[in-house]
Amino acid sequence: MGWCRIVSRFFLDNLKEVLVNIGNHFDLKASVFTAPRRGIYSFSFHVVKVYNRQTIQVNLMQNEYPVISAFAGDQDVTREAASNGVLLMVERDDRVYLKLERGNLMGGWKYSTFSGFLVFPL
Repeated sequence: MGWCRIVSRFFLDNLKEVLVNIGNHFDLKASVFTAPRRGIYSFSFHVVKVYNRQTIQVNLMQNEYPVISAFAGDQDVTREAASNGVLLMVERDDRVYLKLERGNLMGGWKYSTFSGFLVFPL
């Protein structure tokens, strides 16, 4: 299983690029990864904030609950990035995605990415 794309039902409708989606467990239309099996998964994301005076907060969500977050809030730079990653116990059919809680991101899948893969099946 592998895929890469920034995802959320709440933002970035212009991002329609999936680089890898072995098994087709990432739903491009819903922008959600659905786990095909129980296991330990690795997830990471990298987002770039546009120049403005807003702080961004991005959460990695598992079944509507935030697991990890990343923030970028420097007001005096033209661009700023935020990243985070986690090893996560995931049950079959769990849904994992990113949610922008506040702020605006720089558009385009080349700047902001979300990826994950199965590390150890259980």
